Amino acid sequence: GDGPDCGNAIASHEHIDKVAFTGSVEIGKKIQEAAAKSNLKRVTLELGGKSPLIICEDADIDYAVSVAHRAIFTNAAQNCTAGSRTFVHAKIYDQFIAKSIELAKNRVVGDPFDSNTEQGPQINESQFKKILDYVEAGKKDGAKLECGGERHGNKGYFIKPTIFSGVKDDMRIAREEIFGPIMSVLKFDSYDEVIKRANSTSFGLGAGVITKDLTRGLTFAQRLEAGSVWVNDYDAIINQAPFGGFKQSGHGRELGKYGLEAYYEVKTVVIKLV
Repeated sequence: GDGPDCGNAIASHEHIDKVAFTGSVEIGKKIQEAAAKSNLKRVTLELGGKSPLIICEDADIDYAVSVAHRAIFTNAAQNCTAGSRTFVHAKIYDQFIAKSIELAKNRVVGDPFDSNTEQGPQINESQFKKILDYVEAGKKDGAKLECGGERHGNKGYFIKPTIFSGVKDDMRIAREEIFGPIMSVLKFDSYDEVIKRANSTSFGLGAGVITKDLTRGLTFAQRLEAGSVWVNDYDAIINQAPFGGFKQSGHGRELGKYGLEAYYEVKTVVIKLV
């Protein structure tokens, strides 16, 4: 059945002791409320994100463009960890934009059953329209539409890979989770500044940094408020490593030892020898 029927039944069931949910913040809160009102079952939540990817001035530009492209456009950006805020150092900003546009325009959008396809459709009509509404919001707020921003072809829910430059932190496309193939590129000048801006969100699921300086990468990893931080890569998820979010991106962890512990019942047994 659908989420409202099955999900409500599971979340409020008196004989289910643990629920793990992946989805929106709105529904995650409803599940936690239902769990509390029923049998106080334990809940693990993996919710939304507005994940930053930070490109430092020492990054290999072609590699950085490739990682950023994959971070946002994989699965048509229908991914909670999508790198939807791309922060690029001012020294390489224009070069990054130019190369990203070229790569986006060459991305193959179409039938997901075709082996040559790199990007399929959005999940349904309502999401398709929502994404195009965000394109209009980006233009209205003053961001520059560099490419895409429209339907691909004349049927189906396909959207061309879209890039906005000149994005500011207070724009809707930089604040709200879109769940669609829109790369928002923001410019930064200093590392303290970009860390503060990257953390200025209610989400905290993932983050990435591209740099040749490992010490800098580790500093970012320590200071960025996200459950997963990838240095010189993005969305590198493995079964042994715990995965989950900070803030309203959820709580608890999936995968690894921490993911299993959420399902344990810990019992202490004391025996006195008499």
